[in-house]
Amino acid sequence: MHLGELGADCARCHGTRSFLDRAAMLRAHQTTRFPLEGSHLAADCQACHARTAQGQLQFVNRPTACAACHFDAYQRARNPDHAASDFPLDCAQCHAATLWDRARFNHQTAGFPLTGAHRALACDQCHQNQRFTGTAATCVGCHQADYDGTTSPAHAASQFSTDCSACHTTVAWSPAAFDHARAGFPLTGAHRTAACSACHGDGVYRGKATACYSCHQADYTRAANPPHQASQFPTDCAACHTTAAWDGARFDHDTPYFPIYSGKHRGKWASCATCHTVPSDYSQFTCFQCHEHSQIKMDDKHRGKAGYRYDSRECLRCHPDGRGG
Repeated sequence: MHLGELGADCARCHGTRSFLDRAAMLRAHQTTRFPLEGSHLAADCQACHARTAQGQLQFVNRPTACAACHFDAYQRARNPDHAASDFPLDCAQCHAATLWDRARFNHQTAGFPLTGAHRALACDQCHQNQRFTGTAATCVGCHQADYDGTTSPAHAASQFSTDCSACHTTVAWSPAAFDHARAGFPLTGAHRTAACSACHGDGVYRGKATACYSCHQADYTRAANPPHQASQFPTDCAACHTTAAWDGARFDHDTPYFPIYSGKHRGKWASCATCHTVPSDYSQFTCFQCHEHSQIKMDDKHRGKAGYRYDSRECLRCHPDGRGG
């Protein structure tokens, strides 16, 4: 039966309890270069050790490659079509010895790990017409239609990068989030919730000006307290305004000039015009808008003070920090 291939020691495979003791044969198989596992453990010996023309089973020098037994299954496979797609003959890359039908390809080894929503896609959604080898691994390779059809903002017209991962993730295509810091203009405060069209309503994204004034020129022109344009204020809005809120601007008056937010003058003025009565020239100021600075009262209080003169600039010269004494 064995053509003398397996030697004369029958006890290697057969036992005295039963000459066809399958358990002993399986144990013997585990010592070969093809240990049995999964469904192979239950397979009939003849399924792999086919009979010769003379009716004997072949054991010696049998091939161990998957395709040696499964080549017919390889050729019959249609979802996907293995032969037409030039799939490798190493079935173990996708199939396990436990369940042949539950094949799973390790996409990681192909250089394109499946994450997020990609994990749940059917193969043919990316591999159309049974094309697997050489499939583009770039985002736009599958999402060109999404890129071309997007209007808010218009990707194609604005010459957006075709690297979709710069804004989109594999978890969900929408909503997208562009990392504005990568463009050299980090979004903070109220800028974070502003619609893209609030700044890019003209359709310009590349080379967009980042100066405050480029977006806030109308605010600058309308400002009346104080009148920015008439007073020729600088157009660097960030000197007084923050991105947290446009209103409630605060000019650093205390450090380089005169303390109005601290000390005795805190809360004693209503607006810039309280002291700066010449809208076109903020170097001009008066201390005499406040009732306690009447000339009669000040003349009496400064009687005998050398160099005293009822003049606002003299007040600042003697009281640079706003305190008496």
